[in-house]
Amino acid sequence: MNTNNYKVSSPVKLAELNTKEVVKKAAKKLKKIRKKLSDVQNAMYAEGKNGVLICLQGMDTAGKDSLIREVFKDINASGVVVHSFKVPTDLERKHDFLWRHYVALPPKGIIGVFNRTHYENVLVTRVHPSYILAENIPTIKSVNDVNDDFFTDRMERINQFENHIATNGTIVLKFFLNLSKEEQKSRLIRRLNKPEKNWKFSEGDLKERKLWDKYMFCYEDLLNKTSKENTPWYVVPADDKPTARLILAEILLETLEKQNFKAPKLPLKIANNISSFKEQLNNE
Repeated sequence: MNTNNYKVSSPVKLAELNTKEVVKKAAKKLKKIRKKLSDVQNAMYAEGKNGVLICLQGMDTAGKDSLIREVFKDINASGVVVHSFKVPTDLERKHDFLWRHYVALPPKGIIGVFNRTHYENVLVTRVHPSYILAENIPTIKSVNDVNDDFFTDRMERINQFENHIATNGTIVLKFFLNLSKEEQKSRLIRRLNKPEKNWKFSEGDLKERKLWDKYMFCYEDLLNKTSKENTPWYVVPADDKPTARLILAEILLETLEKQNFKAPKLPLKIANNISSFKEQLNNE
């Protein structure tokens, strides 16, 4: 798999990108990768110099939740922290729009997953600009002030935020799960047909679906303005879930293996006395 095929390294047009790829035996291949990811995370934790931030974005039903479950299930439970960002709380609105994301960043040695991310601040708020008024920004007097320049500035602030954390050791990987409108329709219908799944359905899903083209415009704009060499975006075809999971896992593993994480060497005082320590324990 050539993972660079999914990387946003030049301007993209979403309408021209595939939403479906099918890799044979994707689930079996993913199982092998999961074991390697577990080993790499252990080494990263031992070395203690880097953390990983994985950002997942996609339309409703794109498969974010199941992807997290399947890709990270073999990693030590304490080595992965998942944050799902919902509507900001009153406390969060009393801070700048990046505050709640900054405090949720993974510490060194840990893989952090943002299920929906700080990019909601240039997605759902751009589609629904009236939401910005609840942030009580001094320079925003009315919804007319929430224009393209406002969101371009916000994306630049996101670039600065990500560059800052990347410079300080956080490996940032961003994934847009590129789902087709037709596949979303099929998944919503399946959700309604399954009693164990239909609790997830909301009338709001249909209202947001009607705004599909606006969302695609916003996604395309942010992909082109915020994919940087040290904090890249990857557009992952999401119509086939097993393949989407495999693609993300391949990209993650490839990125982490390049870091060549190493556990620290034992201090000489300990290394030279291992036999003595064993003897003490065996003689208890």
